[in-house]
Amino acid sequence: MTDSIPTHSDFDAMRHAMVVSQLRTSAVSDPAVVAAMGDVPREAFVPKAQAAVAYRDAPLPLPGGRAINPPLITGRLLTAAELQPTDRVLLIGAAMGYGAAVLARLVGSVVALDEDAALAAAARDVIADAKVEVVEGPLNAGWAQGAPYDVIVIDGAVESVPQAIVDQLAPGGRLTTGIVDRGVTRLALGRRTDGGFGLVDFADLGCVELPGFAKPKTFQFAR
Repeated sequence: MTDSIPTHSDFDAMRHAMVVSQLRTSAVSDPAVVAAMGDVPREAFVPKAQAAVAYRDAPLPLPGGRAINPPLITGRLLTAAELQPTDRVLLIGAAMGYGAAVLARLVGSVVALDEDAALAAAARDVIADAKVEVVEGPLNAGWAQGAPYDVIVIDGAVESVPQAIVDQLAPGGRLTTGIVDRGVTRLALGRRTDGGFGLVDFADLGCVELPGFAKPKTFQFAR
């Protein structure tokens, strides 16, 4: 006996349950973010084999060894970014396009970056919104061609945020990301000011790690 394939109404029910049980109970407090995530069909942005569990509160595997964050992580990162309708946003770690599709309902324009050509192609196939430009390149380099950005969202955890990415923020711009700290991931928010840039943790939550963001090794004298 094979498992039944979820219907459109099944996915609607799962999406509603995600909003009620994962987002509204866990500090995803921006009504616009909640509404956007309640509208975007997440099942369309994961591999077909994962569609039935697209709304599970856990990372989902993607082709190429990557994974997509649980919905809660995306919701917390977008809420902390204090998104405005006119914002120009760079999304780093676009994967198959879910975060970009949500952002397109909230801001003026989105550059969605991924270094995996297959994931980027999948995102282009699903996203039908003129606000979104899907681009390919190293995640740790950002996308300087579109800078400056009002907001940068790194949709995953990194050991450090390269200066090259910070430099792509407009003055006063916000950056949200996951940070890997001694094996533990936290969510963090940073702002670019005249005094520089710094990150402040705002939630201790598990987050998928993105490749290419290891901290530079410091030189140590041999004993």
